[in-house]
Amino acid sequence: MIFSKSCVYGLRAMIYLASISREDYVSIKGLSEKLDISFHFLTKILQQLTAADLLESMKGPKGGVRLSKPGSEITLKEVVEAIDGPAIFTECVLGLPGCGSEKPCPMHDMWQNTRDGINEVFMSTSLKDMSKEGKKKDLRITPDGKFIWG
Repeated sequence: MIFSKSCVYGLRAMIYLASISREDYVSIKGLSEKLDISFHFLTKILQQLTAADLLESMKGPKGGVRLSKPGSEITLKEVVEAIDGPAIFTECVLGLPGCGSEKPCPMHDMWQNTRDGINEVFMSTSLKDMSKEGKKKDLRITPDGKFIWG
């Protein structure tokens, strides 16, 4: 897996939130149950996304989280960068400082092409794109595949 577990869970949660009405707040407890993610772990991830202004949160009985703007305006890249940072899109796959055309690592050329492709896909794909695709094809978003789209 090239993304952290936090990032994968964050992407799953954000794609789900893009599939439902943006006006409604979704309880974190309900979200964690629906997506089969630990409540405490999910809460920390959602805090990062809120700090990055991708989510809004509200406390209280009708509280929870919701997207801060339409899912069509939030890219997968924004979510990844909010949780894992931009390294996947910019740095050497072997973690070598200064890796580039002048002093490449053994994987530089291959990784640069792959990294650029990943960057393009994540920059041009919105949460709404993913939620529409998921609903249309009934794609799974939970490990057991029993999730029912919003």
